[in-house]
Amino acid sequence: MKHALLLLAFLIAGVIPNQAQTETRSSTIDDVAQHLPMASVLVLKACGMGSNEAWASTLATCAATYLIGTGTTWALKQTTNELRPDGRDRHSLPSGHAMYAFAGATALRHECGKKYPWIAVAGYSVATLVAADRVRLRRHYTHDVICGAAIGALSGELTYYIKRRLLRSKNVDIAFTGQTLNVRCTIP
Repeated sequence: MKHALLLLAFLIAGVIPNQAQTETRSSTIDDVAQHLPMASVLVLKACGMGSNEAWASTLATCAATYLIGTGTTWALKQTTNELRPDGRDRHSLPSGHAMYAFAGATALRHECGKKYPWIAVAGYSVATLVAADRVRLRRHYTHDVICGAAIGALSGELTYYIKRRLLRSKNVDIAFTGQTLNVRCTIP
């Protein structure tokens, strides 16, 4: 039940636009679709089709993937100052929507792709449609969405690489107590 409530909160947060979003732009399908691949990771795990990892591990990996991608995207948006095709602002490069979609698709591939390769294909298909829609809506140039897609995919790959290499080590212990995250590293 706790997992279902967490999943519901995650989905509602991605679907319902906040007041700032509704005042600055109209909501489009890509505002929701950008999170579909990552939401699919959690839904499929809840249905028993995801990896055999613990829920805490899956949630931490998904969150880390989004955090790395978001930080990189935000930093680039602040430094490049590229004007959007519709002239609305100077935060065109890279596309955040493409980053989120491809980060989620990469997580979906890692979590479900070995058992169900068609799910990984579906995740990348949704991500590609989100990126194409951003160009169609004149929110981004093609190179903006390619850059966003690369950042999203690379943030996912980096997160899973760190998870495989560092967190599988017997020299690293991670414990989440509900309020604190404790990490202990032993250097041989």
